[in-house]
Amino acid sequence: MAKVEEIEKSIITTFRKTIWRNFVKGINEYQMIQDGDKIAVCMSGGKDSALLAKCFQELKKHGRQNFEVVFICMNPGYNEANKQKILDNAKLLNIPIDMFETDIFYRVENITDSPCYICARMRRGYLYEYAKKIGCNKIVLGHHFDDVIETVLMSMLYGSQMRTMMPKIKSTNHPGMELIRPLYLVKEADIINWKEKNELEFINCACKITAKQDGAFGSKRAEMKNLINELRKTNPNVDVNIFRSAQNVNLDTIYSYVKDGIVHNFLDEY
Repeated sequence: MAKVEEIEKSIITTFRKTIWRNFVKGINEYQMIQDGDKIAVCMSGGKDSALLAKCFQELKKHGRQNFEVVFICMNPGYNEANKQKILDNAKLLNIPIDMFETDIFYRVENITDSPCYICARMRRGYLYEYAKKIGCNKIVLGHHFDDVIETVLMSMLYGSQMRTMMPKIKSTNHPGMELIRPLYLVKEADIINWKEKNELEFINCACKITAKQDGAFGSKRAEMKNLINELRKTNPNVDVNIFRSAQNVNLDTIYSYVKDGIVHNFLDEY
């Protein structure tokens, strides 16, 4: 059996319970795909988007024919080695990627105030624009379960607010476009297991700024990841509890919340 066939088979056999079922569950539970959608799966060169692309190929293969899917890859300024690694992996995994060029790394290179945030916003803008240009109405990002709970904790501990990473959102700057996250219920550990089981290697961040700063930027998310891993040692279900806490919000016990830009206080109806 060819390597790509083994990789594809592993998703619906070895990792059926941990990856495939949660991928399909996320799509169905959050109503991510509608008839006639043309979806752009955004490839970053990492493990998450690679798995995401293979899951979408399997989804098309095993019955869901009510949508169209394409695979796009934005080059923000990767060095030649990283760019070639992405192209080589796409060939290995039989993913027909459409790579387009941008100069994002160059444009954010001298930014010192929140460069990662600005870079992420710019990346998403370029992805929306390119996807819309080729006729898509949705883009797909590879954020997974761990990204979601890390966001919840970061917003509380460093943002003084309760926010989550939503499973899907409508773009405010690109009318008619939507972002979906089908790996929303898939844990990172299971993605790593899939990668290692199939002996795959991917690029990491590949960001010039992060490399120059020795990983200083983005350290808050890494801090949350380490915190959650420590908490798992004494409470193996702590990650699921964090996730569920954001969907079991009891407004009767919240003393202040924001809805549609308006602040509501418990005293309003006390």
